[in-house]
Amino acid sequence: MKRTFGAILTILGIVGLIYAGVTIINHSAAATSISVFAIIGLLFFFSGISLVRVTKDEA
Repeated sequence: MKRTFGAILTILGIVGLIYAGVTIINHSAAATSISVFAIIGLLFFFSGISLVRVTKDEA
């Protein structure tokens, strides 16, 4: 269960970072909205990675 949630968080983080990058390239939003997407993306990405890494496999 934790690994699945970690994978979902990681994917959401990647999506948020890609969206922030595309928005930066296109100059289509204010700096505050870009920074919010980037910060939330980084938070989701690193929390998902750490959750997957810390969770032990139990059979």
